[in-house]
Amino acid sequence: SGQGYVYDAVTGATLRAFQFADPAAGGTFVNDVVVTRDAAWFTDSLRPVLYKVPIASNGAIGGPADVQTVPLTGALVYGPGFNVNGIAATADGKTLVVVQTNTGRLFTVTPATGATRAIDLGGASVPFGDGLLLAGRTLYVVQNRRNRVAVFDLSRDLRAGRLLGTLDDPALDVPTTIAGFGYNLYAVN
Repeated sequence: SGQGYVYDAVTGATLRAFQFADPAAGGTFVNDVVVTRDAAWFTDSLRPVLYKVPIASNGAIGGPADVQTVPLTGALVYGPGFNVNGIAATADGKTLVVVQTNTGRLFTVTPATGATRAIDLGGASVPFGDGLLLAGRTLYVVQNRRNRVAVFDLSRDLRAGRLLGTLDDPALDVPTTIAGFGYNLYAVN
């Protein structure tokens, strides 16, 4: 539908609805979101852009006229199939991390410009990469059709990552996203 929504976490009421892209004008698949101090960032798996919904310092959510479409430039090149899927942000919100599902590659994104840089994984890749969780320098990458979560230790500058291993469990059945709370990880099948 090319849409994104903001809901009230207490009542479930829709606070805002955004029409990011017109599906009649070509393919669109708004896929994932991450919230930073000043914006909600939505990915589109079929278009090389991020959609930015501003959030004011008092928590007020921008309206449809405030939405910005940020083109992705640099190392990340869209190809056939599903491209950018999951998205995460550093604690300060100054850098975003995205996974390109069809290539199994990870990239950093500069939010102000959309400039991307590949993260050197030392030969590792994450095909079918979906949801992301960045906890400090540990990046969890859900690999939906692989039924696992890859765990990486990222360098301080986020230019490189080392695969620490994978979390595999028979209960994983095409997991799509992940969240953390305390010492636990929660995955959606």
